[in-house]
Amino acid sequence: MVQWTVPGRTIVFFLSATSIWCLLAEFYGLCSMRWFTLVVLIPATLLLLGLGVADRARGDRRLWRAVVVGSIAGFLAAVAYDVFRLPFVYSREWGLSDIIPPLQLFKVFPRFGAMILGEPVDQREYSSAAHTIGWVYHFSNGVTFGVMYMAIVGDAGRRSWLWGVVIAMGLELAMLTTPYPEFFRIPVTAVFVTVTLAAHLVFGASLGLTARQLIQRASRAI
Repeated sequence: MVQWTVPGRTIVFFLSATSIWCLLAEFYGLCSMRWFTLVVLIPATLLLLGLGVADRARGDRRLWRAVVVGSIAGFLAAVAYDVFRLPFVYSREWGLSDIIPPLQLFKVFPRFGAMILGEPVDQREYSSAAHTIGWVYHFSNGVTFGVMYMAIVGDAGRRSWLWGVVIAMGLELAMLTTPYPEFFRIPVTAVFVTVTLAAHLVFGASLGLTARQLIQRASRAI
């Protein structure tokens, strides 16, 4: 049985990482995002869930707790990340454009959905399915980043929450070096980089603090 040891955490990390690899596989021409989602991401997610359930039933439950806590913390961090970006996305609509630069930070989400559905990336009007699947994929990245964080730090209750910030900022800097901006035709301006780095700081702080609090509560409940 897979335990919350270094080898077990490595397995959990790689299974979780298939969410972001789904996008990278398309960027680098390895396969389509749709193929990777159906053949790799969904089976990997089910396997990760199965490992967690098995550990809850017959193990010491450390792996189960880490996956649950990482998922919750990652989701909440993604919510905080998007809330931070709302004033930039709706700067004009909210009458804030004089003080907050308008940025189309959510425009990639329906494109994610279109890619998973096997539709053209650039469309005038995206279907409801593309929007829905795109947002689901976006939050799946937040959830899996949370699980990956738990796998990296091992014991989030004892590690400093600042590791969440370090990892989140590292992920953003790494993403900027991929074809991501060019693929989605995003101008990499100083304003864009500053805002996205600040948003990832929010994500990382939320992730680290939430994971630390949740895992400590779970440990006290045993």
